[in-house]
Amino acid sequence: MSWSFPIGRLFGSEIRIHATFFLLLAWIGFAHYQMGGAAAAIDGVLFILAIFACVVAHEFGHALTARRFGIKTPDITLLPIGGLARLERMPENPREEMLVALAGPAVNIVIAAVLILALGGAVDTASLASLDNPQVSFLARLAGVNLFLALFNLIPAFPMDGGRVLRAALSFKLSRPAATTMAARIGQGIAVGFGFLALYGNPILLLIAAFIFLAGNAEARSVGLEDAARGLRVRDAMISEFESLAPSATLGEAAELLLRTTQHEFPVVDGSGRLRGILTRATLIEKLAAEGPDAPVLHVMTTDIPVIAARARLSDALKRLQAGMAPAVGVVEGGISLAGRTEGGRFIGYITVDNIDELMMIRGATGPASPPGRGTGPVVPQ
Repeated sequence: MSWSFPIGRLFGSEIRIHATFFLLLAWIGFAHYQMGGAAAAIDGVLFILAIFACVVAHEFGHALTARRFGIKTPDITLLPIGGLARLERMPENPREEMLVALAGPAVNIVIAAVLILALGGAVDTASLASLDNPQVSFLARLAGVNLFLALFNLIPAFPMDGGRVLRAALSFKLSRPAATTMAARIGQGIAVGFGFLALYGNPILLLIAAFIFLAGNAEARSVGLEDAARGLRVRDAMISEFESLAPSATLGEAAELLLRTTQHEFPVVDGSGRLRGILTRATLIEKLAAEGPDAPVLHVMTTDIPVIAARARLSDALKRLQAGMAPAVGVVEGGISLAGRTEGGRFIGYITVDNIDELMMIRGATGPASPPGRGTGPVVPQ
């Protein structure tokens, strides 16, 4: 995630903090300083840090449960509105997804129980209503926050934990795409409700509403792409008619090609038919202004593009697109798969998220028949 940086690793996951998190700390410190001076500011900042330590524990509840089902969590990012554990994928088995989703709130309940029973942090209605009052015991407030986090996350607003539980429950009766669409729509309805509540003076609710609305839509689209890719091969969806750049090409030559085509990605292919990298339209425009038309494309293109055999499953290509930051997955003729990578073979096309999305729309319009015929190979300028 952009604007975030790592602060360490734990249980195989990188912990990252978003830059805006420090704005939250500054705001809390300033607000408490105005109310009670330096002591109140320190208490407020320490309380927020304690809350986010519990948020990290919540996210590791998801991560460690997902690990039991063979799913890794590359990183966990702290945001002003909470934490975000980036799992490699969500379990498709409804029972497993339900367990992963419930693990986070369960951690908060355990923390609250420890504070209440072992540390004497008694929680009552006054504590829950005065979480920002330094007169209330620090431990009581922290226990109250953990109970609130558990209950709040169980609201059935996809993709929050409660929404994922709802999707898992619906998946027992519906297909995964249909269950996701229904859960996302319910979540977006709840997000609209949060938006109205935010008008009464709680801006954090507005941020949460926007996150739920946009993230739910993105998740539904992602599951739709996975469903479209199921049962198809890479050759069924790859872009096979394109123009590419030679390694000796300049940004000026790439700009001319941009004007002559509708492509957004330009593969850089050497004389032996090997993919060297991909130059995207965005990078071309940015670097053209910064380095001029004589700059070589080799210096600015995206390298380490994953490649896959044309006979491979389209779902495997989609996973590689979703797992990394590459703009496309290269397709090679033949090729040997070694340790999850495809080696050898002549470059014959590429796959992007957008063209899988287009395939999904075509199949939605025409039914799950074979996709329309495509070209037979690339056009490589000499």
